[in-house]
Parts: sequence; structure tokens; C-alpha cells
Amino acid sequence: MPSTSRTASSFPLGDKLNSRLARAIALGLGCGRIPISPGTMGTLAAWLSYALLLSRAPDALLAWFFVAALLIGWWACERTARMLGSEDPGCIVWDEVLAFWLVLWVLGPSSFWLQLLAFGLFRFFDIVKPHPVRWADRAFKGQGWRGAWGILWDDLVAAFCTLLVLALGVHWF
Repeated sequence: MPSTSRTASSFPLGDKLNSRLARAIALGLGCGRIPISPGTMGTLAAWLSYALLLSRAPDALLAWFFVAALLIGWWACERTARMLGSEDPGCIVWDEVLAFWLVLWVLGPSSFWLQLLAFGLFRFFDIVKPHPVRWADRAFKGQGWRGAWGILWDDLVAAFCTLLVLALGVHWF
């Protein structure tokens, strides 16, 4: 008796839609396709989308949202990196989007200038990659789920460094 269960590979259209969805997420709805500084463009998109859509959400909802965004992004980054045949393609900007959303959430309601400072610090840590961001960038290189975690991990560490510098600045000044 033939099996009636079907897998995603049985439906080429379904697999194609999954690939397109993964790419749309991983590339930040197209920000990763911008040829000049896609990471910076993804971070700007994160700032704008947070201000418009997420800034007024309750903290409990945002916590669940970030967990879901992290897991979905991990899947999207893995699938997109595999499709592109690269360990950490520069066009994948979901890592910047997710990490900067986290920075803005932890900052809470804040002035434009503080958010601009956070943006500049985050981009500094993400681009220059001083330690511990450099360590995080190298810790999970490779293909597959481990490599996809590496795509996200260094930006999460850059977000932590950004928040640490801001907290120290508030404490000292």
C-alpha cells in the first residue's frame, strides 16, 4: 500500500515558497540586497520598524516576539546561507535587525539622540568587531545550524557590548 504522507520535497512549490520566505526574512525584506552597506541598511530598517510597530508593545509580548524572531531567523539564515553557498553572506541582515531590536527594547523609551548613539555604537561593534565580538564571530563558523547560529551570535554580542557601553556611560556621566 503506497504511503499517503507527503514531505515538503514532494511539493516543489512548497519548497520554493519556503526558500523565498527564508530569503525574505534573512535579507530583511530586501535590505540585504542594497549594494552599499547592507548591514547598516538592515539596522536602519530595524530602527524604523521598531519605532513604528514594536515600541508600544508590552514587554511580555516583546519577549515572546524576540524568542520567535530568533528561532525563525535562525532557520531563515541557515536556509539562505545554504542556498547561497556561503557561511556568512553579507546580504543576510536578519542578525542586525534582531540584535538592534533587542538594543532598542532594552533601552526602552529614549530620546532620538540616545537611539542614534546606540545605532552608532552597534554599527561600530558589528563592523570593527573588537573582542568579544570578534570571538563570537569566529566561534560558530561553518555550514548548517551551527553556522547559522554564528551569523546571529556575533550581532547579539555586539548588541550586548552596545548596551554595556551605554550603561557605563549613564553611570559615569
